[in-house]
Amino acid sequence: MEITLPRQLGKYNLLSELGKGASGTVYLAEDPFGDRHVAVKVYKSDAGLNDAEKKLQRKLFFNEAHMAGKLKHPNILPIYDAGEDEDIRYVVMEYLKNSTPLTKYIKSDNLLPMRKVVEIFFATAKALDYAHKNGVVHRDIKPANVMMDSVGKVMIVDFGVAKQIGANTTQIHGMVGTPRYMSPEQIEAKDVNNQTDLWSLGVMTYELLTGMQPFYGETLPQLAHGICNTDPVPVSQYRVDMPEMLARVVMRCLKKGLRARYTMGMDIAGDLAYVFDHLAEQAQEIAEQERFNMVRGLAFFEDFAQPEVWELLHASAWKNYTDGQVIVTEGETDDCFYIIVSGEVQVMKGGNMLGTLEEGDCFGEMGYISKTKRTATIQAKGIVNLMRVNATSMERASKDTQLKFYQVFVKTLIDRLAKSNEKLMAAKL
Repeated sequence: MEITLPRQLGKYNLLSELGKGASGTVYLAEDPFGDRHVAVKVYKSDAGLNDAEKKLQRKLFFNEAHMAGKLKHPNILPIYDAGEDEDIRYVVMEYLKNSTPLTKYIKSDNLLPMRKVVEIFFATAKALDYAHKNGVVHRDIKPANVMMDSVGKVMIVDFGVAKQIGANTTQIHGMVGTPRYMSPEQIEAKDVNNQTDLWSLGVMTYELLTGMQPFYGETLPQLAHGICNTDPVPVSQYRVDMPEMLARVVMRCLKKGLRARYTMGMDIAGDLAYVFDHLAEQAQEIAEQERFNMVRGLAFFEDFAQPEVWELLHASAWKNYTDGQVIVTEGETDDCFYIIVSGEVQVMKGGNMLGTLEEGDCFGEMGYISKTKRTATIQAKGIVNLMRVNATSMERASKDTQLKFYQVFVKTLIDRLAKSNEKLMAAKL
């Protein structure tokens, strides 16, 4: 039931509504003593609730109120105060201006750059490590409970169902959390420790990287069965450009056995340091949406539907080359096909210049088909961006996308052979 609010709760002047959640409504408020804006979460009224629901509401409030001043970490939302005003219960938190939950970035057509996801993974793992070492298990880590501001800083929010080691009986027991992000031990309503948060962090990161759910079920029992009994598709199958170490870290978070799973968040952060080293080589990485915008206008993709373009992007490796850098070497063997997204390349054979290829052109068709030795050297002329596709990665794409790719691929190959034949005929004349 909604509460008719006064303009002031305690010392806080309410200004406007920021949003609604399962347990209450959040308002922008003014703290006249602190001379700052704050966010005030007002819990739902007990009116109309049965005794069990009232008890749960009180536990949610006292659980979150108990967090006031307990956790002080740059990636955990501070809770400043809590109180009751004429039976209205509220907690006061830092106001996150220009912030949005990570749910915005778990859709396949709006994924963040991989490096940004790793930064989020790293920061959240360290924040959870801090919370766990202070006796707090969040129990509901998910994209909706991690906020990111306009400069990319993340904050863990909503400790309403957190487990606090050594706290009194106001804690919430049993199966709590959001089913899609629950660990096997949560699903089975067992006692949980910090490793359940690391599982949920793994699920969230899997979604941020791929736009896919590691576990799926049309009903809660089906979802629960999948979480407890099936292994997810390896994250690397959706992102062939992913560093192997990153894929291993994510999949280790999703190990069903506690002995195989990470023990502490700092263990995750330590392994991710190696991933940062790898990604540093890709400092010029272009955001996924920008990549999509670049390739969508190329002739090669004009017959592709939007989801097929996204799928092919995720099944390809994006490569950047500087002026003079060799892309393909004459005499070497590989099975890659290249699409020039921007820039120009030079085609050379035996040290002689044969011609140039530009934005929208393709090369490497014969190597892709038969894995034969390259018959020419391809060298970047200025800055060049390429999509590199290999046969193995294409096998993981959907049948519709594979069919569309091969239709366009064959047409490109026929056009290339026709042009070569015209040049031969002209040379004979």
